[in-house]
Amino acid sequence: MENYEKLDAEVFDLKIIYTWILAHPKKLFYIKSNNAKLFLKSVAKSVTLIEAAGGLVQNPAGKYLFIYRNDKWDLPKGKIEKDEKVKEAAVREVEEECGIKVSKLKEKICKTYHVYISRGEVVLKKTHWFNMDCKGKDKLKPQKEEGITDVRWFEHEHIEPIIDNTFPSILDVLHKEKLITRKLMPQ
Repeated sequence: MENYEKLDAEVFDLKIIYTWILAHPKKLFYIKSNNAKLFLKSVAKSVTLIEAAGGLVQNPAGKYLFIYRNDKWDLPKGKIEKDEKVKEAAVREVEEECGIKVSKLKEKICKTYHVYISRGEVVLKKTHWFNMDCKGKDKLKPQKEEGITDVRWFEHEHIEPIIDNTFPSILDVLHKEKLITRKLMPQ
């Protein structure tokens, strides 16, 4: 923990700290809290919270589906619409963004959180991730209006380019599913 700076949970304000984080991308920090769930709830209440859902899709050949958006490899996901169930949103977003048909929605993998700025506001995105299967030989079709320029199947042994050019939340999903096992350190 010697390379980490401790931030005080009592005075933590994501709107303020996020600009500091952006200005210090190589800096590492942690927050110690007696109740992590309660702390996360208070952070979520202090900013705009967007809920999304997506999937880690596998085809019959055992390959995994990835999209390329904003110069990074990513997993298909998107916002949950009003009155839409989380599982329905996950399937809909995967199908829309990749041009495929999900044949089976399987177990939930995890939830991830990431922060970004939209229209000058700090936004916290909570994404629900599911395992999914895809049957057939659907021609992959990137949803260009969502900024997706490529959709591709990767064999487990060949996901190294993704690991080197993706978001930390995607690494969390891949780690949870044991698709990557090596310890990843911030650069």
